[in-house]
Amino acid sequence: MTKLVSDTINRDDINALIEWLQQDPIPRLTKGDLTAELEEKWAKKIGTKYSVYVNSGSSAILLALAALNESNRLKNNRIVVPALSWATDVSSPMLLGLDPIMCDCNLHDLSCDLTALEFIFKQDNPAALILVSPLGLVPQMKEVVELCEKYDVILLEDVCESMGSKYNNKNLGSFGFASFFSMYFGHHLSTIEGGFINTNDEDFYHMLLMMRSHGWDRDLPKWKQDELRKEHNCNNFDALYNFYVPGFNLRATDLQAFIGLRAIDKLDNYVVKRTNNFNTYKSWITNNKLNLDNYTYNTISNFAMPIVHEQRDNIVKDLISANIEVRPLIAGNMASKPMWKKYACGESLPNAELIEKHGFYVPNHQDLTSQEISQITDIINSYE
Repeated sequence: MTKLVSDTINRDDINALIEWLQQDPIPRLTKGDLTAELEEKWAKKIGTKYSVYVNSGSSAILLALAALNESNRLKNNRIVVPALSWATDVSSPMLLGLDPIMCDCNLHDLSCDLTALEFIFKQDNPAALILVSPLGLVPQMKEVVELCEKYDVILLEDVCESMGSKYNNKNLGSFGFASFFSMYFGHHLSTIEGGFINTNDEDFYHMLLMMRSHGWDRDLPKWKQDELRKEHNCNNFDALYNFYVPGFNLRATDLQAFIGLRAIDKLDNYVVKRTNNFNTYKSWITNNKLNLDNYTYNTISNFAMPIVHEQRDNIVKDLISANIEVRPLIAGNMASKPMWKKYACGESLPNAELIEKHGFYVPNHQDLTSQEISQITDIINSYE
């Protein structure tokens, strides 16, 4: 079986975790010092000032939007979301009472089509854009950043599928006001479950820390705690159960953080392997309808290889028959899903509709062999 993903947690990690758990006294397992250490290490890795570790990439999206809303940073309730994205890019604003607006994708990096994006910016004057970089492909970051600055739109980067990808040698996840990462089993790195929000804004960082944990101040630096307690006339004892903003419980654990601290050290090697696999696929596949040639100046930490072909159903059948795992291209067109049809309908999203009908992706991971890539590409290339 040629699998879509390969474990990033290995036997050495498990043995090290067991040894850590067997300490006397037993280490703190819930969120504690290791979580803070992991956050500092991840922020440095991506190139931002701050990082907040949560229990999933989806929670990262939800928490970031909630914190923006609670801190009155949104000029209105309109949020642009890509039609080619993931459920929680769309459902998070819906659940928070915000108004998501679908933007079509392009057919070279699968991110937002720039013409469609500027039209939405002009017509709807949205407060924020969730920019997804699908499958490790790199959006046109210079142009996107310029559009967001021109129309006063907050840029939020969903990098859950693109950990390690770079635009002009700068990490995705370091361009926007905030960014989201996933540490789920099937992604570039894993802490079993987990996710990050990265930002350079100190006030927003403090809001994230409070809203991650019920709305209290326990995770804030002492100077900020003192400031809040003085402002609200709260003594240190009562502050233990004082809640300054509405919050969630989206914490992860130090047990996961232990795994994450080891995982980060593996990322660079994994990126090299994924990028090499991507380039091999790109040179060997002769009939992909996606234009993936414009990547000479970027690092593509490819999550999985995207393919668009009119004979998708037949190709997929042959791949499955050869014991090769394959999936639809992300979620296809999110505007076609029942959850969106109940909310709104009638958008013209031709590129996302094409992906929905003809798109799929095949494996790419650090353990994929050239022989496996050859078998996959031979099947794909057997169709005109």
